[in-house]
Amino acid sequence: MPHVMLRKFEKVCAIVEKYDNDPAKLIPILQEVQNEYRYLPEEVMTFVATTLGLSPAKVFGVASFYAHFALEPKGKYVVRLCDGTACHVKGSDGLLQAMRKKLGLDEKSVTTPDMLFTVETVACLGACGLAPVVVINEAVYGQITPEKAVALLDEIRKKEDGTHVSA
Repeated sequence: MPHVMLRKFEKVCAIVEKYDNDPAKLIPILQEVQNEYRYLPEEVMTFVATTLGLSPAKVFGVASFYAHFALEPKGKYVVRLCDGTACHVKGSDGLLQAMRKKLGLDEKSVTTPDMLFTVETVACLGACGLAPVVVINEAVYGQITPEKAVALLDEIRKKEDGTHVSA
């Protein structure tokens, strides 16, 4: 049975080994694991803890402390909307409402059921001169209007080869 477990966590094992099974490297290990899974599944964090000789509580504590880590699955496209002062003054709330309406989301449900989009707000993206700003995965879009935001979402859906129906 242990070999089945190791096969299930093969990529996680490779990541942990890359960092020499060093518990001091927990944060970069979790970052790479999150890149692999798009979030940190509970069973994977427990496996990492056991492999590194740490308590699961320690690993969960680190993962929940840093805002960068996600404990819930995220969509293929993570839409981060800046709600810092400059963006807020220039209408970021209207962008948020337009995107949520388009995708059928609200404050509690931030990821579409098809796992294509996750919409979240951040305190500042550091691009105040482009306010209001949206980042989709690594692409930065400045001076966005609600109409442009919805058009970006539509464009992504189209790009996804027609397998997703528009909301």
